[in-house]
Amino acid sequence: MTVAADIARPDTAPVSLSDSAARRIAKILSKESDGTMLRVSVEGGGCSGFQYTYELVTSRADDDLVLEKDGATVLIDSVSLPYMEGSVIDFVDDLMGQAFKIENPNATASCGCGTSFSM
Repeated sequence: MTVAADIARPDTAPVSLSDSAARRIAKILSKESDGTMLRVSVEGGGCSGFQYTYELVTSRADDDLVLEKDGATVLIDSVSLPYMEGSVIDFVDDLMGQAFKIENPNATASCGCGTSFSM
């Protein structure tokens, strides 16, 4: 009997989570009620034109991108997704403090705090 196996493919999600971001998000979600997820969105505003927002939610839309890694669940809505295509959501802990940082290849400029950007 022949069994067809899926060929291992690299992560092809339009947005990805770093290991450190997944660990931090999982830690945050572990203190919340079951089913809580982190929603990352892009909104107009901030000092560079667009800004990232983070919100803990318990429901998702049918068209949300769902990222799951090591106990972390992140949602990105379909309106925000084109602005974040190819991005990596990271968590940094350095002398400036702890923060989520989004490495966005589409951003032409960003502010010093890393929460707003322009395209």
